Amino acid sequence: MRVLGIEGTAWAASAALYDTEDDSFFVETDAYVPESGGIDPRESADHMADAIPAVVAVVLDEARDRVVSNSGREERAGADGSTGAQGRPADEPPIDAVAFSQGPGLGPCLRIAGTAARAVADTLDVPLVGVNHMVAHLEIGRHRSGFDAPVCLNASGANAHVLGFHDGKYRVLGETMDTGVGNALDKVARHAGLSHPGGPKLEELATDGDLIDLPYVVKGMDFSFAGIVTHAQDALDDGAAIEDVACSLQETIFAMLTEVAERALSLTGSDELVLGGGVGNNARLREMLEAMCEERGAACFVPDPQFLGDNAAMIALTGSKMLEAGDTLAIEDSGVCPDYRPDQVPVSWRDGDPSTAIVPSEERERRGAEAVVEVGEDRVVKRRLPKGYRHPDLDERLRRRRTRAEARLTARARRLGVPAPVVLDVDLSGATIELTRVGDRDLQADIDPALLEQVGSHLATLHADGIVHGDPTTRNVRIVNSNDAATDPGSAAPPGVALIDFGLGYDSTHVEDLAMDLHVLEQALAGTADDPAACRDALERAYADAGDPAVLDRLREVEGRGRYQ
Repeated sequence: MRVLGIEGTAWAASAALYDTEDDSFFVETDAYVPESGGIDPRESADHMADAIPAVVAVVLDEARDRVVSNSGREERAGADGSTGAQGRPADEPPIDAVAFSQGPGLGPCLRIAGTAARAVADTLDVPLVGVNHMVAHLEIGRHRSGFDAPVCLNASGANAHVLGFHDGKYRVLGETMDTGVGNALDKVARHAGLSHPGGPKLEELATDGDLIDLPYVVKGMDFSFAGIVTHAQDALDDGAAIEDVACSLQETIFAMLTEVAERALSLTGSDELVLGGGVGNNARLREMLEAMCEERGAACFVPDPQFLGDNAAMIALTGSKMLEAGDTLAIEDSGVCPDYRPDQVPVSWRDGDPSTAIVPSEERERRGAEAVVEVGEDRVVKRRLPKGYRHPDLDERLRRRRTRAEARLTARARRLGVPAPVVLDVDLSGATIELTRVGDRDLQADIDPALLEQVGSHLATLHADGIVHGDPTTRNVRIVNSNDAATDPGSAAPPGVALIDFGLGYDSTHVEDLAMDLHVLEQALAGTADDPAACRDALERAYADAGDPAVLDRLREVEGRGRYQ
């Protein structure tokens, strides 16, 4: 089977031929490069209008040439008209389907690519397949790695998110809440007077730089780059060397991405990570991810450079999988979608595949994303060990700060009546904390709407006192019994929940910060729960009864804020 793929989301006018028989690609790309500044949507669309027909023509010529070159083999196949694996009658279309990037992306660019795809499919009378661009980044990496159920980190110009397969879709486990990672780098590069694309130039400058402090913003598995960009630009205006700013940008932003990827591995239990997106060409980001995975005993796969940036090969490959599953489009249903989220795509071609999320094990409980936990009969010792992938100065600052926050906020939560461990000892120099043991399993092992109601009430109590947990995932809620140390002595309460790991917590009464707590938990539920809707409803119902309704209103805004274009 041969599939023509057409990619046209923003800057890369690309076409590719994917042949399933020998798993080969033929790719032709004409990239738009602005003379100055960033990508201009109108200029990009003008480029796409000229380049898409040209690259498609080159690839179709290649497909026709292959038919001709195989014609002798077809003639020898037999009088009954049967052909070899590579052959097809010369009067049949040279391709079996056309796949195109349906979204997300810049509307004018998408429409040009979509129009070309429809024209080719109609002319050759072959099926049409609409592909989600971000899912294609994941699929090309999953295909070439051979992994079964990887977590995928997509790091591209306008996007940054972590995905895992669960319950028939790719679930967003974490995402940028403002600008994309590549755009963040390019904004600082433009501010420094560097030409587009700025990321590779910053990468080169960073090798001669020293670390300066920039904001490090991780909220569960979500992250934000806008504040980092502003601080970096201000540093340049104040006279900081571009080499130092470049180094600090990379060390901070890439450490955030690597930490979030590790949190996703910890949440799901997966031991496979795939990197996608053009920023994946950065050697320092790859080095961090590979070091993190090696420390965890996980496998890390980075596709060849030609498959990392925007390219039609990934569109053709994903289109072939969708075609085999019967997931095609009628012409009238093939409109483009500039804000097409990956979690909106029914992953029909993976029907029956295992979820990225696996049943929690004792080993998983002892090894989280941040720390190693020694579990005793009635107490635990939690050590935030140095992370080899992070700059040593940044690493020490984060480990101390989070150990201090965990001790302070855990004790404060207990004073508010929220079930939590008792803090027994703290060693900031060693980033170690000793606590009473609570519960016998994570909430993820037994996710139940009734327990989520309790979580909602506890979060409302914390929020009313100005405490943001920061990372209330299903791994950081423990199921406790009535005689557990987390509950009051002599309590006759039925089994419930306790909150643990306040290391990402902080003090705030801002409605945005409080809403992010709920958003983090609901993303974790979407990626791990069998019935996330019932759990989400129970959580929000209990929170509405005890908390500020403005927080739930803001939560609805937060849900639609992820960047996918």
